[in-house]
Amino acid sequence: MPVEFLGIAATNDGSETTARSGAAFDKEYTLRLGRAHEDHGWDRVLFAYGSGSPDPAPAAAYLASRLDRLQILLAHRPNVSYPTYAAKTFATLDQISEGRLTVHFITGGNDHEQGREGDTLTKDERYARTREYIRIVKKIWTTREPFDHEGEYYRFHDFVSDVFPVRQPRPDVSFGGSSPAAYAAGGAEADIYCLWGEPLEQTARQIEAVKAAARAAGRTEAPRIQVAFRPIIAPTEELAWEKAHRTLGAIRQRRRAVSRPGPHRDGVAQAPAPQNAGSQRLLAIAEAGERYDRALWTPTAAATGGAGNSNALVGTPETVARALLDYYDLGVDVLSARGYDLLGDAIDFGRYVIPLVREEVAKRDAARAADRTAAATATATATAAPDLDRPRTAVRG
Repeated sequence: MPVEFLGIAATNDGSETTARSGAAFDKEYTLRLGRAHEDHGWDRVLFAYGSGSPDPAPAAAYLASRLDRLQILLAHRPNVSYPTYAAKTFATLDQISEGRLTVHFITGGNDHEQGREGDTLTKDERYARTREYIRIVKKIWTTREPFDHEGEYYRFHDFVSDVFPVRQPRPDVSFGGSSPAAYAAGGAEADIYCLWGEPLEQTARQIEAVKAAARAAGRTEAPRIQVAFRPIIAPTEELAWEKAHRTLGAIRQRRRAVSRPGPHRDGVAQAPAPQNAGSQRLLAIAEAGERYDRALWTPTAAATGGAGNSNALVGTPETVARALLDYYDLGVDVLSARGYDLLGDAIDFGRYVIPLVREEVAKRDAARAADRTAAATATATATAAPDLDRPRTAVRG
């Protein structure tokens, strides 16, 4: 199966290791970072969502109108707009990008962050709302006649959009989460299911949970699987690990610089325990060990309190490529990667890791295709061959 690479479309140069140097929305940097991804083999970039961050939809439209190939993954929280409005926004953006849009629906795993924009629903209620929201958006994208909707969270009458996506029958829907409620919602509605980078064994179990949820929802095909990492690469293993420890030190220093009063450990402010299952899983994995499999390293996740995509893959480009291929062999075909130096790491990863993975995936796909052809040929030969053991009736003259 083909493999895709997802990067980040940040609107400024700030990261967990470095304060931003300019405004929250820096047009020149946004375009420069997007071009770096397009020029170095990436397939799409994520415009993330935060309660106080620049609105990702117009930022995505700005980038899409200036680039020719790079695809857009737009993060969206259902609590911030009505689904009729959102569906038109997405369709318009798909028109601007000429069919290059995927929408990532975020249910929200933190009550405080959701409350910043007036969302007071419980987590289970948010998942139910997201499922209803996605279904409405899909219907608006694909329905040319006015319709009514009477749901648990949304009600409207006689609505039809006058703008439709370029991509047919509709753009893909992306979804993430690591709780049973998330598996149920995403398994039912998502085209792509997103996971944070965990050890291979745990990732395999999550993939099976997503597949089981898809079957329970009556789907014959499960969502594609995406897994996200923070690559730390260097020309040698020794240099890569030196870089990893420098990065960890920078994360801790940055957290000290921006920390608020509260509990501290080792001089670093401790964030409240995360409410979302994904972050809880990352912290539990980090507590159990620092290194897993070929290259997975957990201290970066521990240092950020399990904040989102935060587990690292450390090593030479060859080591990190082999580690990514291990996940590909589990059934992961969308590989998300974001360095701590957003621009420089996007270029280096694109130059030195992506070609290695694509080359090996092409070899594996060719070998599998050859195996299938050989098996089909053997079956056809066996079916056509005469059965020499079966008694034959004598032909009398």
